[in-house]
Amino acid sequence: MSNTSRNRLREVQTGLHPEKSAARVAGIDPAGDGADPGRKEYETGGDTAAANGAKPDATAMQAERHGAEVTVDAVRRDPEVIGFLQAANEALRALGYTEHGQRHAGLVGHIAGNVLERLEMPQRTHQLANIAGYLHDIGNAIHRDNHALSGSLMAWQILRRLGMPVEECALVMNAIGNHEEERGTATNPIAAALIIADKADVHRSRVQNPKMEDFDIHDRVNYATTRSFVRVRPEERVIALELEIDTNYAQVIEYFEIFLERMTMVRQAIEFLGCTFQLIINDTRVS
Repeated sequence: MSNTSRNRLREVQTGLHPEKSAARVAGIDPAGDGADPGRKEYETGGDTAAANGAKPDATAMQAERHGAEVTVDAVRRDPEVIGFLQAANEALRALGYTEHGQRHAGLVGHIAGNVLERLEMPQRTHQLANIAGYLHDIGNAIHRDNHALSGSLMAWQILRRLGMPVEECALVMNAIGNHEEERGTATNPIAAALIIADKADVHRSRVQNPKMEDFDIHDRVNYATTRSFVRVRPEERVIALELEIDTNYAQVIEYFEIFLERMTMVRQAIEFLGCTFQLIINDTRVS
């Protein structure tokens, strides 16, 4: 590996960037459109190209093979990625799960990248977080169990074909392989951002069950959540998840019944980034 590659890898792994200016306040809404990284807030429930995926683009993929950095746009347009995400969501829909397709992938990638951007980490670091977020659930096309591990291996094949350097592939694979609460732990900023973004996507728009009378507790809690907002306050070193839960459909205690383990994982990831976690539900801070 050249000295340039070593320096670049060190910057991405540590997230250090001595040139960045004063911190900013920004919110990222897991239910929002994710279309404009410069916006401070995003409306809930929107669908955009970023959330819905994109069409295959052979020209863009060919360009990636000739030395340019692999971008999240190239990943989104890749035919294998599109096919795997669509297959993953259909498999989980058949099992009664909430949405895990291109909407979730695009949103998680956007949030993960924005969290690191707001914390003033290097541009390539938050670009890789966006890529990891988009690919994190492709393993569900194989099986729900251990989908983080199968997905990380699938991502390796895709990213190497697109021309991504091994050291960047390793960071993305590590993030994907550690996003499940059963066995995941954040060990680099990209993995931490992916965990935060993935677990924050609780929203009515994820419910795929068309019959309310057949809702299970996951459907009820997601349907009841009308707003979910990740707020990064870098000057305070705080990352907050703000939720609005309509108690006509689910009680707040039900959120904790199914998401307590996930929130514990989010807290570890946020602490890895040197920040404090806050959970705010219906304008009341509970953590």
